[in-house]
Amino acid sequence: MSQFTLSRNAFGKLVYSDAQGVHEGVVPVRAFPIGAPDTGIAIVDIDGHELAWINRLEDLPESARVLLQEELKSREFLPVIQHIRHVSTFAVPSTWDVDTDRGTTSFVLKGEEDIRRIAGSALLIADSHGVQYLIRDQGALDRHSRKLLDRFL
Repeated sequence: MSQFTLSRNAFGKLVYSDAQGVHEGVVPVRAFPIGAPDTGIAIVDIDGHELAWINRLEDLPESARVLLQEELKSREFLPVIQHIRHVSTFAVPSTWDVDTDRGTTSFVLKGEEDIRRIAGSALLIADSHGVQYLIRDQGALDRHSRKLLDRFL
């Protein structure tokens, strides 16, 4: 990994500086956003050309790591379901009341096909508006949440 620095300009855009120059408006992109979110991150310029590859976020100095994490969080919206409070009906469409890492919310599940299994025991649930919700490990959910979820799997 080449030496570089990250900062923000007066407009809040991410600025990448290295021996080859300064690039404003760079964007971090995760290679594996769900399976390995803290490994394999590219920093690309406004034309999509890769400027740097970061094997692991933890290898960066704290200031650069914090800036990248803030930028990634602002660009990605993937709430993680931590608890399923209530499901209106076990037929679809159904309204789900859930607690996520971003707060409590409700969404409508149109069909059982909108629940997809991904890596390991992780699930991706798409609501009626196309918002994606992640369950990182269905086995780690509380008993009540697993019982409700099992009705749809």
